[in-house]
Amino acid sequence: MLKSMTGFGRSEITTVERKIIVELKAVNHRYCDISIKIPKKLNFFEAAIRNLLKEYIGRGKVDVFISYEDYTENKACVKYNHDIAKEYMECLNQLANDFGLENEVKVSQLSRYPDVFTLEEQTVDEKELWSTLEQAIREAAEKLVETRIAEGVHLKEDLFAKLDEMLTLVEFIEMRSPEIVKEYREKLTEKVQELLGDAKLDESVLATEIIIFADKICVDEETVRLRSHIKNMRSTLEAKDSIGRKLDFIAQEMNREANTILSKANDIEVSNKAIDLKTEIEKVREQIQNIE
Repeated sequence: MLKSMTGFGRSEITTVERKIIVELKAVNHRYCDISIKIPKKLNFFEAAIRNLLKEYIGRGKVDVFISYEDYTENKACVKYNHDIAKEYMECLNQLANDFGLENEVKVSQLSRYPDVFTLEEQTVDEKELWSTLEQAIREAAEKLVETRIAEGVHLKEDLFAKLDEMLTLVEFIEMRSPEIVKEYREKLTEKVQELLGDAKLDESVLATEIIIFADKICVDEETVRLRSHIKNMRSTLEAKDSIGRKLDFIAQEMNREANTILSKANDIEVSNKAIDLKTEIEKVREQIQNIE
């Protein structure tokens, strides 16, 4: 299916632990160029994000913006270090025995001793985090593809219309070419008769001159190839794969044939149609630049 390289996709996922927002903005580009802007906490996933997006994007410059809010960042758990507290108590008891003192240590006092209680940040489950992030990226990518397909429908319609116009111009050139030779023969015959007066006209010499002229202005090969290129582009536009580069190549070949027709043209009408043909081809090439 024909897809434009221009598109936008956005996704937002909020859970108890976090909120992730993914935005994708795509424009035309010769290759697949993915630029990712993410918080440092997610840098570990950059390669995975890039590989994931390539499942949806074949060509184009894509800017990826990911924002991340972790609702667990300010949450910490208290850890009771039993072995350390035990050592403190053993030392205190030993101290009491050594000096004949009564050990009156209370729990509240012992809890203030270093490292009896410590605060630890909750560890992030990377597998769970990636699961949420992947879901957000896929949703944004699917929306991006939807906008690209919608734009692609309009591009396809416009390109078919331009191909129809090009075919009309080719048909005119094909119909006009024999008339040019006929008109040249009539003008040449009149000119020779004016010069020779009553003298007999040598038909073989006249025929040779007309053949040379007809061969010089003949564009049959060019129009046949143009028809073939138009047909090829139509079928390519119906293909499901990434077709932008192939279309660009076909357009280049079309332009080559149009240039040859224009260089051979010895008639104002054919010249004008050849110029119109080049104009339509250039319009097609401009549109193709935005096709994936």
